[in-house]
Amino acid sequence: MAQLSNFRLFLSKPSTLHFRSIFSTVIASSSSPRRHRNAPLHLTRRNNSNTRGGRGRTTHPMELDKNASSAGFNKRRAEGRDNSDAPKKDLQLKHRKVNPVNTIAYLQILGTGMDTQDTSPSVYLFFDKQRFIFNAGEGLQRFCTEHKIKLSKIDHIFLTRVCSETAGGLPGLLLTLAGMGEEGMCVKIWGPSDLKFLVDAMRSFIPNAAMVHTKSFGGTDDTTVLTGCKLLDNPIVLIENEVVKISAIILRPHHPMTPSETLNSPNGKNQAAAKPGDMSVVYICELPEIKGKFDQDKAKALGLKPGPKYRELQFGNSVQSDRLNITVHPSDVLGPSVPGPIVLLVDCPTKSHLESLFSAQSLANYYDQEAGKSVTCVIHLSPASVVSSSDYQKWMKKFGSAQHIMAGHEKKNVEIPILKASARIASRLNYVCPQFFPAPGFSSLSSALASSEGSFSESSKVISAENLLKFTLRPYARLGLDRSGTPTTVTSTQIIDELLSEIPEVVEAAHHVSQLWQQANQTKEDLVPAADRNMMIEEPWLCDSTVPSCLENIRRDDLEIVLLGTGSSQPSKYRNVSSIYINLFSKGGLLLDCGEGTLGQLKRRHVHLYGVSGADDVVRALRCIWISHIHADHHTGLARILALRRELLKGVPHEPVLVVGPRQLKRYLDAYQRLEDLDMLFLDCKHTTAASLDAFEDGCDLNNNNREVSASKVDSTLFAKGSRMQSLWKRPGSPVDKDAVSPILERFRGVIQEAGLKSLVSFPVVHCPQAFGVVLKAAERTSTAGKVIPGWKVVYSGDTRPCPELVEASRDATVLIHEATFEEAMVEEAIAKNHSTTNEAIEMGNSADAYRIILTHFSQRYPKIPVLDEANMHKTCVAFDMMSVNVADLPVLPKVLPYLKLLFRNEMIVDESDDVVDAVTAAY
Repeated sequence: MAQLSNFRLFLSKPSTLHFRSIFSTVIASSSSPRRHRNAPLHLTRRNNSNTRGGRGRTTHPMELDKNASSAGFNKRRAEGRDNSDAPKKDLQLKHRKVNPVNTIAYLQILGTGMDTQDTSPSVYLFFDKQRFIFNAGEGLQRFCTEHKIKLSKIDHIFLTRVCSETAGGLPGLLLTLAGMGEEGMCVKIWGPSDLKFLVDAMRSFIPNAAMVHTKSFGGTDDTTVLTGCKLLDNPIVLIENEVVKISAIILRPHHPMTPSETLNSPNGKNQAAAKPGDMSVVYICELPEIKGKFDQDKAKALGLKPGPKYRELQFGNSVQSDRLNITVHPSDVLGPSVPGPIVLLVDCPTKSHLESLFSAQSLANYYDQEAGKSVTCVIHLSPASVVSSSDYQKWMKKFGSAQHIMAGHEKKNVEIPILKASARIASRLNYVCPQFFPAPGFSSLSSALASSEGSFSESSKVISAENLLKFTLRPYARLGLDRSGTPTTVTSTQIIDELLSEIPEVVEAAHHVSQLWQQANQTKEDLVPAADRNMMIEEPWLCDSTVPSCLENIRRDDLEIVLLGTGSSQPSKYRNVSSIYINLFSKGGLLLDCGEGTLGQLKRRHVHLYGVSGADDVVRALRCIWISHIHADHHTGLARILALRRELLKGVPHEPVLVVGPRQLKRYLDAYQRLEDLDMLFLDCKHTTAASLDAFEDGCDLNNNNREVSASKVDSTLFAKGSRMQSLWKRPGSPVDKDAVSPILERFRGVIQEAGLKSLVSFPVVHCPQAFGVVLKAAERTSTAGKVIPGWKVVYSGDTRPCPELVEASRDATVLIHEATFEEAMVEEAIAKNHSTTNEAIEMGNSADAYRIILTHFSQRYPKIPVLDEANMHKTCVAFDMMSVNVADLPVLPKVLPYLKLLFRNEMIVDESDDVVDAVTAAY
């Protein structure tokens, strides 16, 4: 009974935050001499968009009269002219004084392709004063945050290949470093000559200052065709200092030409020219030798006095004897030196690279020969299809007693989630509400997935990599493997036992949530047991029985909304960046935004529900990917998804997937496709606005009528007449090629129909140039009785300040998914960054008469649950990563929130590592 009383007290506790309607203070603000808290920041022209009708009267930011301007936003930011948080012009490299003694040095596996095998493993090379990372696939930043690896300490990043698999995490990492501290930070990036294509692509959304320190190597003259056996005799030395020498060996695939291709070849060679993205690299890391032990007795016998000369000899310098007329050499007083450890990182991505690897003359000195260099450890990033070949295993034996670590997408501990903090939260949420939160973890896969270690089981010198596995290089006495930091399995049962001990009331909460589904069609009197009605009386939304007609007899295989990423700016321990999967079941699916790590999130969700191939099936069936704006936290996972889809559908008849996004995104994708084919069709969001689609349907000129109609519509709702923002919409930009756009629009219309949708319509919002929200409308359906039932309507705001265009687009929405980056107390920050507060997002939904509101895109200062005003949550729920909302469960959605909040009643503070910066950089 004590537990029950405490639980009732928690649910009925009045809000400590006073809710203020964003519409209720217009008069008050105009009469107050002080700047109102909702007044805009950085508005420099009071007679421009901050005024109405040119009369100079300041309008309240949230007056939603259809003909009013929306003044409550950072106009300079919306226009793309706000550089207040952009990286400095010259981000300087960190210059650290290296420690030649280096008491600690080790290698560490940072995720064997994460726990979902969606990206390339990363390898961390640690020294006292220098840190190196090899490969930066998606999820690296989140991984480092989880395991307290300070990104600010990284000096160099090396890529073994240049593709989405190895470099998908690079854009976000660069932006995070650029936003650290007052001056920003950067790292030096190394990679084969294909790196220039990636850098050119990233320039479309990353400030140049963040990419000035990039270095590619291994390039050849375009007219020269190199075969695998014509490589440089010596490795390319990249770094050489007192603590390490890092060299590179380029591998190129061997693609024999057909006889006809050989005849047409300008050089007559039978080797096809390498394509961008084909090159791979073997990195060689050599530590200096360890000097032998200094023998003081020998030094005294040779006439030396204790003092500075002892140190000089230890540093390898000869000195004159103090008492004898002789020169004393280091070899006279030092014991035998120990050769420094040598580590190889081998990435041989395909069997066509094997010839290049086997014939590389520059590797000959590292094989097990008396006159050669003895390799200590070889980390294999090559996939199982390559390392399992007999030729590759025979080549491995050339390294004698070296320790081999097989890190190429190993599945040894795939059942152990690498993001433990996130998995722990997911398990707790699943316990309280399994209907919205599927069970996390991969324990069901342990029997289905096999490691390649079995083929090497006869040798203890060949092991499978594990996440966070270390290989110690210094001190020499500890040379070898160190498994002390590798993760251990934590079962859901252990997590729940801990939860029950911490919050005993959660048992009752889970019981009541279960009742919400068991008795969803009953009245409130029947829904809640009589003994518990007092506990629930404070929740007015439990009495809400109004259900929109579109949900009448709705099927569970009609629509599911999966919140894959619900954080803003950058990935954190508990929330990934923006992505929403619209599951249309047999009709495929759509992605709304696609931040870094979207593929990993898809795999974490689907691999448990549907098996190993579950996420692959989702990627194959994608109909469309819609991107709201060019900021990196909304699209940097796109290339990885597209590249995987291309691979999955290779050899299968299919259509390119449709990508709808702002025009700046096309520049990035076009540049990126020089490196990697993405197999997609691009359509500018501007062509999917209501005015544009109407013009297309009517056969109007897309270059003229569309622009005029669109501009006139925007003029009347969003931006003041004559303002700079209005001119941005009237501006023609690149001329529209009707012959090119019309077929894509036809394809777009076909995709929408195949997905069972009536329409997909984009609309402009206030955030940055070319920022959009989107409306999805389902087609009507007919009941078994012949009744026509309207289709549901889902609206996604993207990133935005509250604006009339959003309210109009959201009118009578079944679900409004609205960004809520900041709490209400931070409204000035929301205006400065052109984001919304939680209260503003709820007010938008209320004004539009949306049936349900889902809040998402929370600042990472709220790692688990945002600060909420409880007074107006009767139709609202907070999104969590992996939350899956079936359209049939919408009536229950807001009723669950009080029970979820119980899980976080003591966890409203930030507990991220020091490297998680809160500021949103210009590229976000």
